[in-house]
Amino acid sequence: MGIGLLVLLYLFVPIGVVAAMSFRDAGRNAPYSLENYRFTWAHWADPFGAAGIGHAFWLSIAIAALATLGAVILGTLMSFALARHTFRGRAATNTLIFLPMATPEIVMGSSLLALFVAAGVQLGFWTIVIAHVMFCLSFVVVTVKARLAGLDPRLQEAAMDLYANETQTFLRVTLPLVMPGIVAAALLSFSLSFDDFIVTNFNSGSVVTFPMFVWGASQRGIPPQINVIGTAMFVISFLVVLIGQLPNMRRKA
Repeated sequence: MGIGLLVLLYLFVPIGVVAAMSFRDAGRNAPYSLENYRFTWAHWADPFGAAGIGHAFWLSIAIAALATLGAVILGTLMSFALARHTFRGRAATNTLIFLPMATPEIVMGSSLLALFVAAGVQLGFWTIVIAHVMFCLSFVVVTVKARLAGLDPRLQEAAMDLYANETQTFLRVTLPLVMPGIVAAALLSFSLSFDDFIVTNFNSGSVVTFPMFVWGASQRGIPPQINVIGTAMFVISFLVVLIGQLPNMRRKA
């Protein structure tokens, strides 16, 4: 128990430092010390005050949303095909699904860059989206497929015994049961896409996403607004997970 708490403390200390620095009233190049720490709400009142940070943030949100949508649609269809149907090459496909997850990001990023350059595709917004769909797809397939593997097929058989056709069975029985896996895959894909730097750096061209903005700002001094956005994203993610766990907590109570 004690070791587990120490591990959690170790994991949350950097997050606590980021949160504390978001309330720090000092310049971006001021040394980090308790002596010059002064509390302020000013950075939270204007989280996009640093030049270019607002554009980079909303650009990353748009890329993550599109990449999540594409990966969830394609990955869910692939999951149903792999879990419910037998076809030639199924075993090989199951193996290949894990390759993007096991491949180092620098290898994937450089490979996609070579592909785009060979195809004469101009690097920019859409090449980032395509690249993000590529590596998010595997996580969606694995997550949704695991949910499908845990479903009781007798539930769908019972629905069809009660005169529901295939469409009605899918919409009213199968899809609601699989939806937790789809939502989990979507949240995972969004987080991976929003947070990605290495693959994006290879395929972004002149487009600057939020992680790339943070990397560039670190060369000159990190503005406090970055700490504000990082803290806000952590709090939102934590609340989403907490809300998702409330039904289980109520059932156990």
